Amino acid sequence: MNRLSILGDEGFRLFFPLAALHAALWPAAWTILHGLDMPLGGAVPPSVWHGGEMMLGTFGAALIGFITTAVPEWTDTPRPQGKRLFRLAALWGLGRLAGFLGGDTAGIVAAIADSAWLLWLVQYVIRSWAARPQAKLLGVLSWLSLLVAAALVLRLGFALGDWELAQRALMVTGLVFVGLLGLILARITVPITNIVLDASRQTSPFRPHPGRVNLAPGLAFVAACGVAADLSPAITAYLLIAAGAAFLDRVAEAFVGREFLRTELLFLAGSATLSGAGLILAGAARLGAPFAGIPALHVAFMGGLGVGVLGVFSIAGLMHSGRALPLPRACRAALGLMVTAVAVRVLPELLPTLPVLPGPRHAVAALLWAAAFLVWLRAYWPFLSTPKNKTA
Repeated sequence: MNRLSILGDEGFRLFFPLAALHAALWPAAWTILHGLDMPLGGAVPPSVWHGGEMMLGTFGAALIGFITTAVPEWTDTPRPQGKRLFRLAALWGLGRLAGFLGGDTAGIVAAIADSAWLLWLVQYVIRSWAARPQAKLLGVLSWLSLLVAAALVLRLGFALGDWELAQRALMVTGLVFVGLLGLILARITVPITNIVLDASRQTSPFRPHPGRVNLAPGLAFVAACGVAADLSPAITAYLLIAAGAAFLDRVAEAFVGREFLRTELLFLAGSATLSGAGLILAGAARLGAPFAGIPALHVAFMGGLGVGVLGVFSIAGLMHSGRALPLPRACRAALGLMVTAVAVRVLPELLPTLPVLPGPRHAVAALLWAAAFLVWLRAYWPFLSTPKNKTA
């Protein structure tokens, strides 16, 4: 098999590296080369543009890779392969090229391309569910539908010059990804924790409380709906705090003895911790806490989503390529770089007494963020680009 055939064999092999490259290159270029602006400028505020690009770029590719890999496994249906995956990658890539350049015309191109692959994911999940009605795909389909709606409203806000609408849609998009991540973590935490506790898979010592399984994504869905409906700051603040508390509640179940320090569980618990803390801080900011909501949301979206995506990349990339836990040592290094990047990005704004780092604004955080994904990609490329159980 040639390398293109291998990459087109499963969604994770193609889209996880694309997501990692986008995460590494795009923010670094914006901060270092263009000073947080876009080459072609445009009417859209750069902060809103960058937020939408990271959501639909990095996290969008991660979502495509996960859905096209996991849904066939859950439904026992044929997985998308070859030309279907490369066409999907071309649509996603066209949106990313437009997103990198910026400009009003590029925004139209990005809107069309992103709408196309988002709608493809929705219809793919619907067809897979129709083929296997017993599969539990209602939650995934609901989240994907809300994501499509939020992305369309985001682009509508760009087109109308309604930046308040665009910012609200961007926040809803972030909450949708946090909710989707919570749903994914709920599916993988139990089996991964049991493998960590008993590698022989003869027993299942970890059995979380069933009422907690979907509590965090459920409350994130309520918070997303509250923000979308433009409810008062006080109401949405309490909805965000409730969702954040549910994510932190999930962390409590991660303490399973000394095995908690295994990188696999640190990824899962770290993602829930940062998601929960960020949502609580964002709610507190809306209630008058002495800091802005932007750094608080970065804790949830940059931190919670970033750590969660790296964790899914590391666990799924290993096991779906025919390899077994534990994770490579590089994963712990990538996790450390990611957490440091988040701290460098948000602490100066949450704690204004801290000194400002030299150089372009947010450049150090962008470089640490890039390093986290590049360390992961360097370790996993031999797994992703070669057939199962064979390394380059």
